[in-house]
Amino acid sequence: MDRIVILTGAGISAESGLGTFRDAGGIWSEHRIEDVATPEGFARDPARAHRFYNARRAMAARARPNAAHVALARLQAAHRGEVVIVTQNVDALHEAAGSRRVIHMHGELARALCAACGHRWQAPAEMSGQDACPRCRARACRPDVVWFGEIPYRMDEIMGHLAAARLFAAIGTSGQVWPAAGFAETAARAGAHCVEINPEPSAVAGDFHEALRGRASEVVPGWVAGLLGEAQLP
Repeated sequence: MDRIVILTGAGISAESGLGTFRDAGGIWSEHRIEDVATPEGFARDPARAHRFYNARRAMAARARPNAAHVALARLQAAHRGEVVIVTQNVDALHEAAGSRRVIHMHGELARALCAACGHRWQAPAEMSGQDACPRCRARACRPDVVWFGEIPYRMDEIMGHLAAARLFAAIGTSGQVWPAAGFAETAARAGAHCVEINPEPSAVAGDFHEALRGRASEVVPGWVAGLLGEAQLP
């Protein structure tokens, strides 16, 4: 099967108004990772972590897909083979653009998780440490997102897709977060052609065969048109 695997990071959602993490003025310049994105930070001060994710959930609810999200959804619909979208993002912009079966390796803001029994459900607009799990009633509710020190979701499935890919592309990623930073090397070793789409070289730019520099909303639509064999306007 002609399989394309696409990894997306914060850069693709930044153009929809959602902040990146490591750039100047990014999310981690305003919040300490240790306070809001680790199990230990949540245990110390769950109210602080819930405030952080409630604000991010509200921002994500207002955001709209940009041209890059729309182009990837079109690629999924029109490509004769399989197009697998793996995202590090916890927003739902790919789905809002029409993409199907997106793999959210770092979880989803719109989902809640019970740390006591593992039950998952649709998160309310605002969560608090007083919320009870719908299944076990424990007051152990947290956002269903992967924190630093935790294992990303569906890794076996992702690695299987990388091993079978003809083409791998990373869009809007920093190359600083593992294991996603190693996906290009894994795909290349299995025989895939690897393309990085980013304004600047990522930390693992040397693992790619090809680089397309520019904003995702400007570069991705033309790249998709080329993959689909469509004529492009000069």
